[in-house]
Amino acid sequence: MPAPIKLGHQPSGEIMSTPSATNFEPTPNNLESFWMPFTANRQFKAKPRLFVSAENMHYTTIEGRKVLDSTAGLWCCNAGHGRKKIVEAVSKQIANLDYAPAFQMGHPMAFQLASRLSQLMPGDLDHVFFTNSGSESVDTALKIAIAYHRAKGQGTRQRLIGRERGYHGVGFGGISVGGIVSNRKVFGSLLNGVDHLPHTFNLKEQAFSRGLPAWGAHLADELERLVTLHDASNIAAVIVEPVAGSTGVLMPPQGYLQKLRQICDKHGILLIFDEVITGFGRLGKGFATEYFGVQPDMVTAAKGLTSGTIPMGCVFVRKGIYDAFMDNAAENMIELFHGYTYSAHPVACAAALATLDIYKEEDLFNRANDLAPYWEDALHNLGMIGAVELEPIPGKPTARAFDAFLKCYEKGLLIRTTGDIIAMSPPLIAEKSHIDQIFDILSGVLKTLD
Repeated sequence: MPAPIKLGHQPSGEIMSTPSATNFEPTPNNLESFWMPFTANRQFKAKPRLFVSAENMHYTTIEGRKVLDSTAGLWCCNAGHGRKKIVEAVSKQIANLDYAPAFQMGHPMAFQLASRLSQLMPGDLDHVFFTNSGSESVDTALKIAIAYHRAKGQGTRQRLIGRERGYHGVGFGGISVGGIVSNRKVFGSLLNGVDHLPHTFNLKEQAFSRGLPAWGAHLADELERLVTLHDASNIAAVIVEPVAGSTGVLMPPQGYLQKLRQICDKHGILLIFDEVITGFGRLGKGFATEYFGVQPDMVTAAKGLTSGTIPMGCVFVRKGIYDAFMDNAAENMIELFHGYTYSAHPVACAAALATLDIYKEEDLFNRANDLAPYWEDALHNLGMIGAVELEPIPGKPTARAFDAFLKCYEKGLLIRTTGDIIAMSPPLIAEKSHIDQIFDILSGVLKTLD
């Protein structure tokens, strides 16, 4: 039986080494101190895969090999890597104003960025709350939703509805409304008052669909069942990814999002789109809300906001929601007791503004839209995003896809795996030759898998 882990003070007779808080001397790097996120740490540290630089469409490994990026980092480097305009903007900003508090103070770029971002959104999604990540954006949107109903005199509306197989970050709010079991199962009871819609994927009905599957719009009607169960007076918001990303790139059925919008309108429920992945050009439009022609009440974003260079996220909010907070508090009172030390960080704002300039100057959203049919010919998915689902090895879930991941890496291609699904979302600067190379390597690897 293994010895128990020792916590707290050491038993008498054992001398515990005392590190010095002033000891900044470099130490040998054995990779052990870093507890890596979403990683098989022991496997990785036995045979590490390390990047040391990146430019445009490629990473460079510590051994000097070039690796083609088919995932835009982690769905985030939409403008590619090492973009000079962003590098210069960040460098200049650090030298000029490295930090400014966002509580009861401000700096001009925060307001400039919010104004520019609001121009990308349809209708009255014209207010922006800044965060530092997609996870924070989701938790912010959920808190705003509940507080909004309270401000409107409907404080019983506290229940949140997510969706099976949904990914909404790793905060307690996000994993509560999320529906990926591995992200939830070891973290206790999570938030109370959360329900889930069924996911929309059906292999029998949707296999090899090109674009949006024709089957599945009726699954939105499950929201009516939850309204009947709880009553609309207790439901604050529904949150979904327009295109489910981290679970394996699941396209919404034709008419599904429109039906969700109609049901939410009928019952006074807020609709939140999590566009952390689909935002900033991934579908060939600025956002999925534009692509699908469905306007939610809030949109969460991050990743492509700075093209992955500096952590930053945001929540787009409809004017009526913002106004409800403004009208419910005295003029000298804080309207929303929420925020982050690094909200609208000046260096992140500089990176985001430079990123928006690149998107505009290089017309990357339209470029992605033009390239999408070529991508879809290779993968039968939507925009510049797609996935390949593999048959799991019996008794060894994820093993087949991870084997493909390792083999692709050795052949100079970075893919992403989630379960036994291979997901891809290249930078929007990709050329047709890059797409050819991606699928030449991937198809070759798939033929070698057990």
